[in-house]
Amino acid sequence: MATFSNTTSPTPFGFFDNESQFQTEADKIVTFVKRKLGDDVLSVELTKKQIWATLEESSLEFGAILNQYQAKSQMVQFLGMPITGSSGTMSGSEGKYPRENLDFLTRIAEPYGGEAGAGGSYNMLSGSIQLKANQQDYDIYQTLQDSAGSLLFSSSLNPLRTKMQINEVFHFSPQAAYRFFDTTSAINYLNNEFSFESFTPETIFYVLPVFEDILRAGQLDISNRVRRSNYSYKVIGRNIRIYPMPTQETASKLFIRVKFFSDPLNPPYQDDTIRGVSNLSDIPFGNLEYTNINSIGRQWIRQYSLALCKELLGLIRSKFSTIPIPGSDLTLNGADLLSSGKEEKTNLRTQLKEMLETMTYDKLQETAASRAEMVNKQLKYVPMANGWAIFMG
Repeated sequence: MATFSNTTSPTPFGFFDNESQFQTEADKIVTFVKRKLGDDVLSVELTKKQIWATLEESSLEFGAILNQYQAKSQMVQFLGMPITGSSGTMSGSEGKYPRENLDFLTRIAEPYGGEAGAGGSYNMLSGSIQLKANQQDYDIYQTLQDSAGSLLFSSSLNPLRTKMQINEVFHFSPQAAYRFFDTTSAINYLNNEFSFESFTPETIFYVLPVFEDILRAGQLDISNRVRRSNYSYKVIGRNIRIYPMPTQETASKLFIRVKFFSDPLNPPYQDDTIRGVSNLSDIPFGNLEYTNINSIGRQWIRQYSLALCKELLGLIRSKFSTIPIPGSDLTLNGADLLSSGKEEKTNLRTQLKEMLETMTYDKLQETAASRAEMVNKQLKYVPMANGWAIFMG
């Protein structure tokens, strides 16, 4: 009698053929399926290889559905990771519980960091415009140059010739900052009234938190922006207009910091995560090992194999609706088996998905939080023995 282990190519793909537990299960599933389909009374027109193929398909279907929900729970953690392992196959992450990280959120926040001058994905460059007497408007793309006198727009750092974004213009009237903190100025005497840190002729010293200095620095910045309103600029299209207009030919320059938007798939630095996991299709999930599937999963696989066998047997018997026999015709139940098999497949997939939907990591967090809240409510009704608690009110 042929068994699974001594049969050549027993399954179409052979993913589980070398697992001893799958081999044992395959021999038993033949008996299970044939008896469920009435083989002891009427011969079941299915070969062992056909039944083994349904067992393999059921195992693959079970693993695929579980991997889908694992990806749904942890897609954020997998984004950017290499999609191939040491063997060059897209596997190795199935059945693992990955560590949480904030890479996704950090990457999303990078553009904001760039706008705030605290990181980002794009480089900033500084250049200058030579000011001329009686000229108020300057074309940034034709006049903004680096220290070597080359146009920034035509720089090798801007290969795509993208638009320049101005981040900062160094155009203000010079003023010594120390005057803002002068110990004898009127503003310092005003600080005394508000208990700011200060030295006065009365040698009174106030020790205050660091945020006082931060507020004072902010006041200095506002003073620069409001009181020096005669020094300003406007950017219109590709031109910048400066106020006031230069009145004499000098060697002064207007310095500007700009940023180029490079190709998002080719940033100005080496980033292999761009070629890593980007969606559900390239997460390195392989097939679950049958040996590691517990009794819950194996029973689902058995039931799904039976449903597949019903569908397959229904297709076979549907080829002939009736078979002539002496004195009458024999009507086959191919249509009933086909309908029953499809319905059972649908129900099994639906039940598994509904169960897994309640077990995604987000749902588990909600369940744990709800349980903690219920426990907290229950503890309010637990009586405390005298001497072990303090009652107030």
